[in-house]
Amino acid sequence: MANKKSGSIAEIVTALAAPFAEQMGYSLWDVEYVREGADYYLRITIDNEAGITIDDCEAFSRAIDPVLDEADPIADSYHLEISSPGVERDIKTRAHIEFCTGETVEARLFAPVEGSRVHRGILQGLDENGCVLLAVGEQTLAIPRASISRMTTVFEF
Repeated sequence: MANKKSGSIAEIVTALAAPFAEQMGYSLWDVEYVREGADYYLRITIDNEAGITIDDCEAFSRAIDPVLDEADPIADSYHLEISSPGVERDIKTRAHIEFCTGETVEARLFAPVEGSRVHRGILQGLDENGCVLLAVGEQTLAIPRASISRMTTVFEF
């Protein structure tokens, strides 16, 4: 049985789920293992260019469930949730940043930068120091990734 730390569980599940996602024509966008109240949730987010339907989520759930049962990486009982990243997707990793470069994003920060904790602009990628480059109006902000509490794409209606 695996270590109970959520980071370890997410890493183990990512390693287990990624090959199945690829075989089924999906990419693995994210894996989270979180506690909400008294319950634990394993959330696996899949994506592909055509978008994800409820049928895709169900098919992936049926494929990955026996793999998770056999590997048994989670000691506690949990709820398995399979979903798409949606149009306003969380951007957490370097790969997410590269994928979403050129899109409008909203970055929520732990502490103010340029007088604000929330910045909306065009994601320009990463600089040589690993800072997120965000074009906001006439300026480009270089925000350390550790300063960002949450960053999401913005769907403009």
